[in-house]
Amino acid sequence: MLRRSVLAGIAASAAASRAMAQTDDWKKVEEAGRKEGKLVVYTASIGSPFLKATCDAFEKKYGITVEKLEARASEVRERVRVEQSAGRFLGDIHHNGSTTTWLMQRDGNFQPRGMIPNVKNIVAPYEADDIKIPCEVISYCLMVNRTMVKPADEPKSWKDILDPKWTGKILSDDYRALGGGAVFFVVMQNTFGRDFHEKLAAQKPVFSRDIANSERRVARGEYPLYLPFSLQNLNNLKGLPVKPIVPTEGRPYVRFDLSILKNAPRPNAARLFMNHYLEPETQLVYANAGYAPVIGGVIEKTLPEIRELLRTPALGTTAPEKQDEMLALAKEIYK
Repeated sequence: MLRRSVLAGIAASAAASRAMAQTDDWKKVEEAGRKEGKLVVYTASIGSPFLKATCDAFEKKYGITVEKLEARASEVRERVRVEQSAGRFLGDIHHNGSTTTWLMQRDGNFQPRGMIPNVKNIVAPYEADDIKIPCEVISYCLMVNRTMVKPADEPKSWKDILDPKWTGKILSDDYRALGGGAVFFVVMQNTFGRDFHEKLAAQKPVFSRDIANSERRVARGEYPLYLPFSLQNLNNLKGLPVKPIVPTEGRPYVRFDLSILKNAPRPNAARLFMNHYLEPETQLVYANAGYAPVIGGVIEKTLPEIRELLRTPALGTTAPEKQDEMLALAKEIYK
């Protein structure tokens, strides 16, 4: 009994020592980051007020100036490839969708992130590895025109959109092109199988790649139903006769990740930024804008109009390594 108590005491002491060591190490990271004084972020989130708010708060907290280079996902990837091939290492943080991040990780464009204290707060189904961390999540659902669709007729399940009454009445992102439509296609394929898509194709959905205009077309009454609707666009539609609906099975989603670029000039500032992104205050900014938080304890603090939507299950996402296969299948089914 005494031996067991001694062993328990030794284990507790060792754990406390590790915690103290991590705290001391992180203080050194913070000191070094402040001395670096600057952070360069390459991001595919163009014009995002939420990223700006995050960077502003980071600057205020640490006194580290943030410079952002904003471009489309493929453009960011190409810039990094060209710079690194030339031995020019200018950026510190890469902020991009999970597919592009996966491709760049495969190509060796990143370096290990090191210990980030707030990683421990990440909740399933989101997860970090030794290179990247999840930072915000785009969730997809349905949107209906409230004047055209009575509450009793609202789809409750994703399978409800297969009802013949919706034939020719569904406006949709194109499943055959990268974007929300492709995410929806993959998740429905993984959840329900090919039969779901063959039946949906028979519904003759109308494809559009003009997302913002698609949402407005439904608001104007051109179509009663639009999918997949991105929840973070809800704030742009206030006052319009539209309603987001998350079916019982849950939300298809796509994740944005943060990684440290290879040979980053300011790696300590980069680690501070990654940790800052996982703070509850930062995650709440995104959650109130319709993005699903990646850490626990945030949804309960969100605005009432978004809270119940974010409490729904995360249904699934894409697998980058199967991207070409899924696009080919979508083109086969939706001719």
